[in-house]
Amino acid sequence: MKVYEGSIVTCDAAGSVRRYLVEDGGSIAFVGDELPPAYAACERVALGGKALLPAFGDTHIHFMSYALFSAGLDIMSVTSIGEAKERIAAFAASRKDKVILGFGSSVSSVKEKRLLTRADIDEACPDRPVFIVKYDGHAAIANSALLGLLDESYAKLRGFSAESGLMTQEAFFRITDFVTGKVSLPATLGNMLDAVDRLAGYGIGMVHSVTGVGFPADMDVSLESLFARGLRNPLQYRIFFQTMDVAKAKKRRLPRIGGCFATALDGCYGSVDAAMLEPYEAAAALAPEAAKGVLYFTDERVTAFCKEANRAGLQIEMHAIGDAAFEQAVRALEAALADFPREDHRHTIIHACLPTARGLEACARLGIHIALQPAFLQWDQEPLEYIEKVMGKKRAAAISPLRTMTDMGILLSGGSDAPCTVPDPIIGIWAACNHYVPGQSLTIQEALNLYTRNAARVSFDEKDRGSLEVGKVADMIIVNKDPLSLKPAQLRELKVEGLYLRGKAYKPGQGRGGVILGGLLAGSRKI
Repeated sequence: MKVYEGSIVTCDAAGSVRRYLVEDGGSIAFVGDELPPAYAACERVALGGKALLPAFGDTHIHFMSYALFSAGLDIMSVTSIGEAKERIAAFAASRKDKVILGFGSSVSSVKEKRLLTRADIDEACPDRPVFIVKYDGHAAIANSALLGLLDESYAKLRGFSAESGLMTQEAFFRITDFVTGKVSLPATLGNMLDAVDRLAGYGIGMVHSVTGVGFPADMDVSLESLFARGLRNPLQYRIFFQTMDVAKAKKRRLPRIGGCFATALDGCYGSVDAAMLEPYEAAAALAPEAAKGVLYFTDERVTAFCKEANRAGLQIEMHAIGDAAFEQAVRALEAALADFPREDHRHTIIHACLPTARGLEACARLGIHIALQPAFLQWDQEPLEYIEKVMGKKRAAAISPLRTMTDMGILLSGGSDAPCTVPDPIIGIWAACNHYVPGQSLTIQEALNLYTRNAARVSFDEKDRGSLEVGKVADMIIVNKDPLSLKPAQLRELKVEGLYLRGKAYKPGQGRGGVILGGLLAGSRKI
């Protein structure tokens, strides 16, 4: 039994801040301003100028990709094509991987204002396959050695460009499947364990992992399920299976379906293929059929999927970035709920970067949630200047209207879309409170809620987690300052100093064998 004394930021419905919290056996036994005599002799933790908060959740992370790319080549911070080539060459010389994986190529980051090309990578690494994924996770550049491993069917896919090496849309997804299959199982498990430890360092006690990128027999989904159940630390791991095949989710007894990849309705702004109702400002540089981006599926296909998944009792998530994709997602969910009404479905649209007024009204009326990534608003790899260039200033100003959506009563939750952005909730909280359209910013308490109480609610975990209240699990973090005492611009000064799961300090360093054995023995642990 332990008493925490100081600023207890509960993130309860009232936004209460209390003086005392008592943890007993992994649960919260008391929260209040006057400590009952029964706890007077307990061990005390004096917070001083620090604060105690609920553990953070990340409600949209590509965990396997994050684990993989975190162990690979990072070129997110390079400032020139030459520097990128130097890093590729040095990394390849230091590794024996079957395929060299990198992440972070961006037009906005380098002085040349262009992506890497096949020729660039060939110059840096001519003899080994290399695959450099763009910063937005929706495209990649392949070198000649990698293209030489692919059969002729790949060249027929939408988005395949042998000349530049740039792979988008269907080609990107298929080649990603091919490349990830080249990574060994022991290396993959080690990368995943390292990634969990990094997330814990950011104060994350719950992840919503979107998985399923085309491994044979969906082995990546099986591996993540085993991994989630076998974690020594009681970090909460919720799996969203990226498929439109409802039978696959039901066969695995997963209560959720969707995410990106096979349930992405459109592309992204970085590749100028997010689906728009009106042409891009940069439409003159695009093929006529691509002037409004790309919808990956017909309305009929998306609606049929939503109806089937909704009738099966599954929670649905779908990626929609452009306003046309957002409308498609809302229409499909409307049709599914009209076909088979459900009071507490918690269906969710991921990103919803450019929502329509009509679609938001439907979300508010039907209880459709939005899992967004506030860090996109302050993203060096895709700055506002770029967004205004491809979309125009009017549409750029309409992106992620946090204040409008919150005031309409739509439940918003926060995530990172890692590896696209750093999975640090503090960055997202700061960005949500400092929207480039000031009137769309959230209060600090509202921004904290995105990653605490709202994150728990999205996955039906609010009875046990998401706020510091009596009877809930003691999943908590200590931060170096009271966030509610700061100004919005100061929020990046926050640092997580400790994560506590079920009242115990998180301990990194679990072994690969332990997680496999634990997964096999864990049985029905919730995922």
